[in-house]
Amino acid sequence: QTNYAAAKAGIIGFTRSLAREVASRNITVNAVAPGFIDTDMTRALDETQREALATGIPLGRLGAADDIAAAVLFLAAPSGAYVTGHTLHVNGGMYLG
Repeated sequence: QTNYAAAKAGIIGFTRSLAREVASRNITVNAVAPGFIDTDMTRALDETQREALATGIPLGRLGAADDIAAAVLFLAAPSGAYVTGHTLHVNGGMYLG
């Protein structure tokens, strides 16, 4: 898990640093950190494993690809124009601890 945690921290640091660097040019930089999403990878798990994952998510379900797409669209649209340097956690509440 160390390599994953280090890579994630690097992406978050890069996002924040780049956001500060290009903000004066009215460019926004953000990251989206997805949780467990219903994809081919999670569908390869057996039902017991999928249920165990879902019970660890406060919303009680895996996310959908559309959940991630909606977050990206928000950040890319005028509605997200004043958001920069942020990591948006789309994970059903898993980041809450």
